[in-house]
Amino acid sequence: MKYLTAICLLMISHSAFAQLEKRLDSVINNSIQPGEPGIALYIETNGKTIYNKGYGLAETDRKKSIDSKTNFRLASVSKQFTAMCILLLEKDQKLSFDDPISKFFPELPAGLSHTILLRHLITHTSGILDYEEIMDNSSSKQLLDIDVLNILKTQHKTYFEPGTEFRYSNSAYALLALIVERVSGQSFPEFMKERVFKPLKMKNSLVYESEVQIPNRSMGFARNKDKQLYANDQSSTSAIKGDGGVYCSLNDYKKWTHGIWNNSLVNMPSVLSRLNISIKEVTGSFYGPGWFYFDKGIPALFHSGSTCGFSTYSINIPSQKTSIVYFSNIAGNSEPFKKILEVLNAEGVSSPAEVFSLHQLTR
Repeated sequence: MKYLTAICLLMISHSAFAQLEKRLDSVINNSIQPGEPGIALYIETNGKTIYNKGYGLAETDRKKSIDSKTNFRLASVSKQFTAMCILLLEKDQKLSFDDPISKFFPELPAGLSHTILLRHLITHTSGILDYEEIMDNSSSKQLLDIDVLNILKTQHKTYFEPGTEFRYSNSAYALLALIVERVSGQSFPEFMKERVFKPLKMKNSLVYESEVQIPNRSMGFARNKDKQLYANDQSSTSAIKGDGGVYCSLNDYKKWTHGIWNNSLVNMPSVLSRLNISIKEVTGSFYGPGWFYFDKGIPALFHSGSTCGFSTYSINIPSQKTSIVYFSNIAGNSEPFKKILEVLNAEGVSSPAEVFSLHQLTR
């Protein structure tokens, strides 16, 4: 296992820092053309920000440039925020990781709700069916989290016996958002705002709601088979909040990262020790509360996100105060991130080879 902080970047000379910046600039500039949507990249090591820039356009029609204040849809990187809401309710002693989900969803078939525990939803070990495989694709209506629950009410089977295997599940995180609402008595966006964003001073972050304006919003795009870009900001599942509905900027995500490092909301090392499941597909990896988790002496956290118009990656090594965050408003735009990691490796900073294997598990 290689870790992204094998060598502290602060030991590199100022000239080397400048060279690293030039190489990263070149990677990103070569990946996007003028007038195209783009990328925001933030790198911090040993608590020092060494890169925090945006490239390309947040909105191509308005020629609005991407910067460190631009809000991106985080896609599945949102899951760490959803999980944090559950962790806070557990800290408040309003629920237990070992609660059967029948406690929250008496309307689900007993065969599902009595055997699936809350911890199974959090760690993707519930075996619950993924809504994207059983939803009505003929409908033009956007699904909400409650629609996911209604779909699951008609199902009486799981992929496997809960707790016996790992299978990434968007359905599980939609249910977690509903649990937050049912336990707290608040809407999921309001709970997130009051208990996560406000304490960390993430003033521009929010959970997507169709009727709420998003400040500094980037719009999503995709490429067709001829590599031509087209607007692709919303899909039939874009209104589901729990599995991918957070909008956040580099500046706000940095505050989130520091909150994890400082255990500002919960004691993350304690939580990770109580809530993780081994992933046999990738040796030495686990899944905890909204994070893929490596621990071979130096705990490292990783997650990626991919949705109709956005690509996101986050690598976080709390003990080294190191973070690499990549947001793009182009779907499937992983190649620049791979090249960024190659540049960091060339500068003496190793990256976990498992990152893209784990990314495949989220699809």
